[in-house]
Amino acid sequence: MTTILSVRKNNDVIIAGDGQATLGQSVVMKTKTNKIRKLAKGSIIAGFAGTTADAIALIERLEEKLEKYPNQLIRACVELTKDWRMDKYLRKLEAVLIVANKEKTFILTGTGDVLEPDDGVVGIGSGGNYAMAAAKAMIDNDNLSIEEIAKRAMDIAADIDVYTNHNIILEKVK
Repeated sequence: MTTILSVRKNNDVIIAGDGQATLGQSVVMKTKTNKIRKLAKGSIIAGFAGTTADAIALIERLEEKLEKYPNQLIRACVELTKDWRMDKYLRKLEAVLIVANKEKTFILTGTGDVLEPDDGVVGIGSGGNYAMAAAKAMIDNDNLSIEEIAKRAMDIAADIDVYTNHNIILEKVK
């Protein structure tokens, strides 16, 4: 129950996430949670939706894969999702990840998906579709920076989705 958005425009990519952490369906536990992590010395960023501990465990596993397969983001992602789907322990983890570097953006799921969006704009979590639709509507506006697009799209999602707030964190790939 969150919103994570990735936007790719020109040679830049950014991941934005809201700060709301909920307990169950009715309690806001924290309003400034960071759901975005920098990996590989900032050359890769990952955002997560789902159970926090599960997502962090998956990001740690992704870091291990990136160390094993340096400069091979797609291979690291495929290896992670294979483990995630087949391993008895990992199979139960409930999260979805967006992972991006300068060249590629992927959505990773526990069902074995490693999906690359066609247009470089993708959202996950309860407000992901709202943020994604808003970003797609703004992406061709040359007067807006990638940061402005991501922030505005996340604000729109926060206005609509009760599990998304306006405490937006933005991380850009180096």
